[in-house]
Amino acid sequence: MEAKCHSPSAPGARRPANRVDDAELLRAARECVLANGLRRTTLTDVARRAGVSRMTLYRRFPDVDSMVTRLVTAEFGEILQLARAAEPAGDARHRLVAGVVRGIRLLHEAPLLQRVLETDGELLLPYLVERLGSTQLAAEAMLHEHLAAGHADGSVRSGDPAVQARSLLLLVQSFVISAGPATGDIPAEALTDELTHLLDGALHPGSST
Repeated sequence: MEAKCHSPSAPGARRPANRVDDAELLRAARECVLANGLRRTTLTDVARRAGVSRMTLYRRFPDVDSMVTRLVTAEFGEILQLARAAEPAGDARHRLVAGVVRGIRLLHEAPLLQRVLETDGELLLPYLVERLGSTQLAAEAMLHEHLAAGHADGSVRSGDPAVQARSLLLLVQSFVISAGPATGDIPAEALTDELTHLLDGALHPGSST
């Protein structure tokens, strides 16, 4: 039975637009996506959940796609921050490997992403075969920063950091997008443990180029 995205307010109750900030609207959108999936979420659903008029939403977000993009970008940004906060002391290679693996494990536990993969996974296909999205580019920028630091401190083998960052992005995103079918018979923790060795070995200055 399909979940419903109900308003926390009294039926028909609406609040003035100037008393509702974007963060609150995005929280309502998140709850609707978690309840109904991405394709079944509408601006009307979100407005009802947030207790505002549809016009309030239209002034802030022209459509559901723009709202979801903001929502996903914000949540991914938080995950990147958490991953970086967990980076250990040490050289840039160790910080990069630990941050990447931590970020992947956080994404495996992220309710919003897992809901999208469960109900609307095909909507991610354009970001795999047509273009890179803003969240992918943000991840790539983090990788590029760590690689450049690794070149500077000698902990990462030499190479074009742009090429290395793009190659790592292609590798690690498969551990996120394909985690569902890949962990049917192998624990996710075992796969990310193996990824730790793969990344460290590939980036070690003693590895072949």
